[in-house]
Parts: sequence; structure tokens; C-alpha cells
Amino acid sequence: MDVSFREEEGVIIVDMQGRLVSGGPAESLRQLINQLLVEDRGRVLLNLSEVGWIDSSGIGELVSGIKRAEASGCSIKLLRVGDRVRHVLSISRLLPLLEVFEDEDEAIESFEDSGQDE
Repeated sequence: MDVSFREEEGVIIVDMQGRLVSGGPAESLRQLINQLLVEDRGRVLLNLSEVGWIDSSGIGELVSGIKRAEASGCSIKLLRVGDRVRHVLSISRLLPLLEVFEDEDEAIESFEDSGQDE
């Protein structure tokens, strides 16, 4: 799993590439989210457009990270979830519970609409 960061209008955008599966990739996601929470990065957008697959461990880390963020007063949203990952989230009945956006600008604006200001 390759990860890069950028910031737009106070939102940390995490561009992820590869497979979000058990072992190193799932652990990397946990560490990434923990680090962003330690740094008090309250608005995080996970760009999953280049994530080709997610397994149960990846789903667990994603959901766990979102819950930890919410408990800390932070918000994590998803951007451009690919078809295969969308399907897994859908059959897991998680998709309706997650904030997912196709447009990056719309996703960034949604943080302001939800009151997640730094």
C-alpha cells in the first residue's frame, strides 16, 4: 500500500494505492489514522480511487479508524471508492453508514458544511 498526503483548504487528503488487506496494509492504515489524530488533523479525506481491493481486515481498520476519529471530534470521509471496494463495502452493509464522495471539491466543502473547522 502506497500512501501520499496533500492538503487542500485545511483538509488532509490521503491518496492511497494498492490493496487494503490484512497484515502490513491494514496496520499501515491504523498507524496513519492514529498519527493524523495525534497531530489533531480534524478533517481527513481518504482517496480510495487507486485501492483495488479491501478485505475484512482492511474494512475493520477503516471502520475502527473512523470511529476513533469521531470519538476525538475529527471526521474521516471517503473519496472515489472504486467499484470492487464499493461492492465489498456494500455487501458488508457499511456503505450507507460511510460518507462517500465522487467529487473532491464537494467532499472538501462537506467538511465546512458539517462544522468540522480547525
